[in-house]
Amino acid sequence: MKKTTLFIISFFFSIYLFAQPINLSYSGNDNYILTERTDLRKYENNRYVGLTSREVKSFITPTYSNSERVYDGLFYVEQDTKHLAAAIDQGIHDAIVSVFKIDEHGEMTMLEDNGYPSFRSFPSFPKKEIQIGDTWEAKAIRAVDPSNEGIITRMPIYVQYTLTDQREYNERDVWVVKALWATRYGYGIGSSYIDYDGDPNLKSAAGKHEAKIYIDVNSGAAILIHDNVDETFIYNDGRKISYKGTISLFTDYPSSVEEDLILPAINSLIAENDIEYEKTDSGYMLIIRDLQFVANKAELLPDEKNRLGQIAELLKKVPRNMVLIEGHTARVGDESDEMQLSLDRAHTIVAELTARGLSKDKFITKGSGGTKPVADNDTPEGRARNRRVEITILTNK
Repeated sequence: MKKTTLFIISFFFSIYLFAQPINLSYSGNDNYILTERTDLRKYENNRYVGLTSREVKSFITPTYSNSERVYDGLFYVEQDTKHLAAAIDQGIHDAIVSVFKIDEHGEMTMLEDNGYPSFRSFPSFPKKEIQIGDTWEAKAIRAVDPSNEGIITRMPIYVQYTLTDQREYNERDVWVVKALWATRYGYGIGSSYIDYDGDPNLKSAAGKHEAKIYIDVNSGAAILIHDNVDETFIYNDGRKISYKGTISLFTDYPSSVEEDLILPAINSLIAENDIEYEKTDSGYMLIIRDLQFVANKAELLPDEKNRLGQIAELLKKVPRNMVLIEGHTARVGDESDEMQLSLDRAHTIVAELTARGLSKDKFITKGSGGTKPVADNDTPEGRARNRRVEITILTNK
């Protein structure tokens, strides 16, 4: 009798669920970590050449600009495995910056585009209420570099979505969505689109994708995307590159920090050193002013060793959190030289911290040169304040 009763309740609940109108929308406002993992078999001119596996990670922070929510993304290559699955050590994680907006329907507008994220406006949501079993279509953009030469080509894709189910995944209620689309790029294959800012040697592309998407019921964030890929890229010289396999995207959330543990340690650190502290959208930022480097070099002077030793001990208290090291210079010379110098100095700080027992996998590095002054570059005092390194413990809101 009990089993029969449970079956009847489950049956009528399923009917009720399928009949309810659903408003799919995006309202994500938390910091999150996006990981894109590719595992693709690569063929050149129909000859198998090996497995291409790649993992790109990012830390993404929503901020507000003129009352609009804007997402700042720090993307970096965590792993790049090429011919015959031979791993290439990427060393320090240099940030590739992307800035974008996402509206309630999932449509993404790029404000600073350096090739990431690879999928834009994907998934997209219908502008009306739907029910389980309903289908809708939307346009998206995919950024690709099939020849792995660092030239990003953006291709429009037209996706057919079907809402198939609701379930629990990793302790979250999710909608399950099936997505289908065909790769169509270049002339003569059902497409007339060419990205004139992309790879000029890429002539055409064709293929198919079938993806399953788990969408968080509360925020509309895509918690998991699993895409089955079969596509071919043809170049002007006749070369043909094909990929078959999977692309998976995961959304995770950064670890929280116990303020009762970290704030006393921060206060002790800034009381003994020329260090400032600021709570930002991304996390807990330490600002080290006027770091003593050899002039115009990334070589740290010996007097700075003590400060960095204390900072290393602080960072050991947050073993699960990533840390952003951002270098800044005064604006006194060539902009590109300043940008490189600030990045090199960020690398030096990472080297000093890892020498004190921290893993290099913990760090993301970024060089901003003299683009973010906090004081007047016309005075020695102002230039000293602008020469700084910011160390941010990345956390949730």
